[in-house]
Amino acid sequence: MGKVQGVFYRKSSAEKAVSLNIQGWVRNCDDGSVEIWAEGEEEALKIFLIWCKTGPKNAVVSGVKESQVDLAGYSDFRIIR
Repeated sequence: MGKVQGVFYRKSSAEKAVSLNIQGWVRNCDDGSVEIWAEGEEEALKIFLIWCKTGPKNAVVSGVKESQVDLAGYSDFRIIR
């Protein structure tokens, strides 16, 4: 979770997740942060987490909070509006 605006973070994170065969979702939160739920192979998740800490071009990511939770069994990756 982190705060981002105007850099297409959700769209870019969805594209990256799909390229890594990761399932789940990304959404903007009311406080301006972005929340991502990601499920996939451990190595793909490691790569995705590294990407999340940098984000797309022009993004300034001030921090990422990581949690391990039970799988929800998503079949795709979606942008939640």
